[in-house]
Amino acid sequence: MNEAAGGAAGLRVVTAPYEPLESQVYVDLRPTFGHDLKLRVEGFNFAGSLKLRAAAGLVTAAEQSGRLKEDSILIESSSGNLGLALAVIAASKGLRFVCVTDPRCNPSTLNLLRSLGAELVVVTEQDRNGGYLQTRLDYVRARSAEDPRYVWLNQYANPANWIAHYETTAPEIAKEFPDLDVLFVGVGTAGTATGCARYFRDNGGEVKVIAVDAEGSVSFGGAPGPRSIPGLGASVRPPLLEPGLFAGVVHVAEEDTVRRCRELARGGFLFGGSTGTVVSGALRWLGEKDPQGRLRAVAIAPDLADRYANTVYDDAWVEQRFGAGSPALRANRGEEHG
Repeated sequence: MNEAAGGAAGLRVVTAPYEPLESQVYVDLRPTFGHDLKLRVEGFNFAGSLKLRAAAGLVTAAEQSGRLKEDSILIESSSGNLGLALAVIAASKGLRFVCVTDPRCNPSTLNLLRSLGAELVVVTEQDRNGGYLQTRLDYVRARSAEDPRYVWLNQYANPANWIAHYETTAPEIAKEFPDLDVLFVGVGTAGTATGCARYFRDNGGEVKVIAVDAEGSVSFGGAPGPRSIPGLGASVRPPLLEPGLFAGVVHVAEEDTVRRCRELARGGFLFGGSTGTVVSGALRWLGEKDPQGRLRAVAIAPDLADRYANTVYDDAWVEQRFGAGSPALRANRGEEHG
């Protein structure tokens, strides 16, 4: 860590918003849910999510390869967090950035993207699986073909995505939890999950990496279905995904995602939708596979709650999607737990 002149040891001073900020903050979920599960908080950076690690890795790889030049225009498909992370980096480096997103992107994320100077393109045509990913990708390809200045980083297929987590996220967890038994990681582009699973495989450990996906996602071969919460899941299978790396997969319904977010909020912990999905999947897996609580477990929390104020934490939004009798609403009122 850096020290300010004359300052105390341990003071961290950064000059760019994308400088790596190692996460050493964990929430102990045992008092709330009864399992030995530590939640690694990745939202304490200038992009507000784990995606800053991947975005920094993607941009660095493009710079080192010579693809990224002074007149380059970054372009990327994103449901929100990766786009915001790239917008932070682009603003810091003085680069133009086009974020191609869809109607599921949270309104607050759209406002932040605009504030950072990003050009927004919101596609509205659904793909054949009822999502928007293929439509976004088609737009990015078409626009990139029109002008050689466009640089598509392609978070879905670029190995720099998973390498960022192989080199940072996974070894940090291994160092902090040398006796770790199981790690739960959400799957969107599969960058975080692939990087972590490859690291633990390559370093000879016995850590089980469990993938957590959203119901309605096709990533692991499931039937496509409607999804309202951006982040985890995909309507097109991510090229980075290697199913054989994982010791198991848990699919989580969006109503359960919202319920877990609101249960955490009852204790004062405000997390985002992706985190709610990971926590829900981890608790279900531990309840089924480790009812005696013998395993040491960590789950990665990709995001915080601020961008979900108008969705996950909005009673009207929840009631519209899941009904007035939804357990998610009862969790918010403290009427349901477990």
